[in-house]
Amino acid sequence: MFSICRNVQKTTSVAWSIRVSVKLRNVSTDNTVGFIGLGQMGSRMALNLAKAGYNIHVYDIANTQINEFRKQATPDLASRITTRASLEELMIPNAPQTVITMLPSSPHVIQTYGSDSVSGMVALAKPGTSFIDCTTGDPHVAQEVAKYVWAKQCSYIDAPVSGGVTSAEQATLTFMVGGSEEACSRAKPLLECMGKRIFHCGPVGAGLAAKICNNMLLAISMVGVSEAMELGRRLGLRPEMLTEVINASSGRCWSSEVYNPVPGVLPNSPASRGYSGGFSTRLMTKLTTQCGEREESLKKKNEILAIDIQICLHVVGSH
Repeated sequence: MFSICRNVQKTTSVAWSIRVSVKLRNVSTDNTVGFIGLGQMGSRMALNLAKAGYNIHVYDIANTQINEFRKQATPDLASRITTRASLEELMIPNAPQTVITMLPSSPHVIQTYGSDSVSGMVALAKPGTSFIDCTTGDPHVAQEVAKYVWAKQCSYIDAPVSGGVTSAEQATLTFMVGGSEEACSRAKPLLECMGKRIFHCGPVGAGLAAKICNNMLLAISMVGVSEAMELGRRLGLRPEMLTEVINASSGRCWSSEVYNPVPGVLPNSPASRGYSGGFSTRLMTKLTTQCGEREESLKKKNEILAIDIQICLHVVGSH
């Protein structure tokens, strides 16, 4: 899996050498930020920016998401939030100097940012606009989008996150960032409003490569914790006691400490909330499949990941 990161480093080095010189705007001194994508993660991230004092111009293709987002905002935060009805309205005429996106997948990134053959917001952006994409997607798509953005005299970083909905709400996300040192340092003040730890992983695409590796480990550990808890039940162990033992022993992991799959063991876990408001199995299936595709592109087969993908597909198919 480390070869993924090396591959991204290698393939993006040429792109960095030929990219145009971009005069970046300082996002730390600009108080208006655009935010596109108000789902479970994006809505909470945008609210944290408003709490930090930024004026947020938000857009989502689904009006229901925008309406739900406004309901979450307290009156003082609502005064800092402006909703936009389209990408054109967001980008013209008084476009924010920085735009953050949190979208479902790479195809949505291409549709939103645009390309030589797809009309998107980058074509409407003023030179010097900074784009921060927090979508979990394909590193190669990020590299292609970055080239398109650079050609428009703007900057781009990929900054996928880890931590789930709870961390998004508490502004304790981990950001894995891919981009130039300059672009990443300019984005840092904004990222610090939404997260606790920020890792600069390398050039564009490296953040997503690191996220893919992390996703693979998360998927495998979640299945492992579920199997361990089920084995404990069959052996007559109380799940609360077994969880304490695991979390005080070598089996401890994020899935056992934060996302324990047994209802009632951890009060704030999705399992204790009727399996709502957390990381959906359907999304996990998409991410594990994505990991598998990256492995195949490197001509490597991961047997454990393949089993994990089949388990996810089975669960999704049974609901």
